[in-house]
Amino acid sequence: MQPLTLYVLDLSRPAGDDPDAVITRREVTDAVLRTDDLGVTRGDGIFETILVHHGLPQAMDPHLDRFARSAAMMDLPVPERELWRRAVEVTAAEMAPHAPFAAVKFVMTRGVETEEIPTGFAYGFVPDDPTRARLDGIDVVLLDRGYRHDVSETSPWLLQGAKTLAYAINKAALREAARRGAHDVIFVSSDGYVLEGPNSTLIARIDSTYVTIPTSLGVLPGTTQGDVFAALDLVGAQTRVGELFPADLSRADAMWLCSSTRGAAPVRSLDGTPVAVDHDVTAMMNDALGARER
Repeated sequence: MQPLTLYVLDLSRPAGDDPDAVITRREVTDAVLRTDDLGVTRGDGIFETILVHHGLPQAMDPHLDRFARSAAMMDLPVPERELWRRAVEVTAAEMAPHAPFAAVKFVMTRGVETEEIPTGFAYGFVPDDPTRARLDGIDVVLLDRGYRHDVSETSPWLLQGAKTLAYAINKAALREAARRGAHDVIFVSSDGYVLEGPNSTLIARIDSTYVTIPTSLGVLPGTTQGDVFAALDLVGAQTRVGELFPADLSRADAMWLCSSTRGAAPVRSLDGTPVAVDHDVTAMMNDALGARER
């Protein structure tokens, strides 16, 4: 993933009615973070990644909503919504002539430890091509997350459900999946509840109903999953948000992992057991995602 464009936000002063006044274009090779920025030394910050089609950011409002939610959970300053929106827009617009399929990641860290000014920036990049995963499906393994299903209620300081920069565990889980010959992971709580992927949301079709996991279990509110459910609702499919257990997945006749840059990727095996890939529904899901308005 090679960044193609970079914008830095000056969060030391309010943007007000002129967000462009506090957004500065930088070269991707420029230094942006100090070595003592808490985003670097502690992973103390939040981020979102938005897919961009021909310069148009997808599902902007749900991502901004989740960004604000994560900031509140982290006791970070309330993000100026229109400032971050504008940062994504200018980054996406600059990439449009060079990369019709792209993404923008926007980040806010707590800043330098001795100061109280957050660091903010947005950069554009070209994600991996999702075509093969969407067509062929992905191999997935179940891994223990190590927390009870109610950890977000009993221990909110563990920040389950916040999209933070502290992704070392998620990356370690994906490396473990690779060691097992798989592409991705579905986490399971220590007391046996199905959760989410390291960077994706699960949808399982069980008894003709499409089911996803409630955010009350400490999973991220899935922006892509939300749009997929909206598309399913339009064609009259039954959808439900509810708890699932590994035994439920064993009787699912189809499953998908949904994320911003990959879209809806069908699961073709779970812990080595084949899962049917519904190509028609997968195509419908991804067509709907590609046709989203901002």
